[in-house]
Amino acid sequence: MNLPTKLTVLRIIMTFVIIVLLLFPFYYVGFNFPMFKVGNIIISLQYMISGVLFVIASLTDFLDGYLARKNSQVTDLGKMLDAIADKILVNSVLIILAYKGMIPIVVPVVTVLRDTFVDAIKMQAASKVKVVAAIKSGKLKTATLMVGTTLAFFYNLPFELWSINVADTLLIIATALSIVSGIQYYVLNKELLFEKKEVM
Repeated sequence: MNLPTKLTVLRIIMTFVIIVLLLFPFYYVGFNFPMFKVGNIIISLQYMISGVLFVIASLTDFLDGYLARKNSQVTDLGKMLDAIADKILVNSVLIILAYKGMIPIVVPVVTVLRDTFVDAIKMQAASKVKVVAAIKSGKLKTATLMVGTTLAFFYNLPFELWSINVADTLLIIATALSIVSGIQYYVLNKELLFEKKEVM
């Protein structure tokens, strides 16, 4: 297992730590996370810690791919684990934050549906030994989604002090880009999807 793959595995582990931090009923064991006041905003250390871990995990997503390409260490195992790590990190966090009422519910619903649709296209392409390349709208969606999610963890600070909801705005933009990129993936690959097999 090379370094990029180890970083991917670390991202998976960190994802489960974040899930536990956000969902485990710590009050049942007599523990409550400290609360702090920033201006008129009450913030919980629980979300701050989870947000820091989310940022670190997101950075490993960039780093493992960069190292794999730079050192020619791209492997089938690494690509598979990377795809799994990305989905469980982003989708689980979005679902939990929506459940907690910290982001609009439409964000995880559209994101998960779009990812499922695009993954189906990629699987169809792989079955025909073809690769579906990433597109700009998809990359922009990912970047916008990550920044918006990070701001949600940190209570939209510092923008919340001026009542500017940057977090939700970015997440709604990311949701719109999810739809746009999903449609683009379909348009660019529809011939591949409906390609008939040659009869020998």
